[in-house]
Amino acid sequence: MIKEFKDFIARGNVVDMAVGIIVGAAFTSIVKSLVNNLINPLIGIFVGKIDLSNLVWTVGDAQFKYGTFLNSVINFLIISFVVFLMVKAINRFRTKKDEEPAKTSEEVQYLKEITELLKEKNNN
Repeated sequence: MIKEFKDFIARGNVVDMAVGIIVGAAFTSIVKSLVNNLINPLIGIFVGKIDLSNLVWTVGDAQFKYGTFLNSVINFLIISFVVFLMVKAINRFRTKKDEEPAKTSEEVQYLKEITELLKEKNNN
């Protein structure tokens, strides 16, 4: 069982996933800082409030904190866009394997030859 676990952990996909999660967590803190310190103040200029997380809609005793939701949506959109750009850049640098043309089977070659012979016979 320990050997199986060791083999599982040693797989490239698991290690890649772990690195991705760690980098993603660090990247998320950078994006949150970007949103909270740069983007929200810009939006706040138009909305009239710099801190969007304080935007609340109250109905009776219930408070709907839609400002916090807006912050989350902005974070998501920025993170998604940057991940899209990163994947696009990574795909550009990857070497593309030359695709070999599909080999036709013998049956297909024979059928092509028969078709050509029939065309020649009909033309004569």
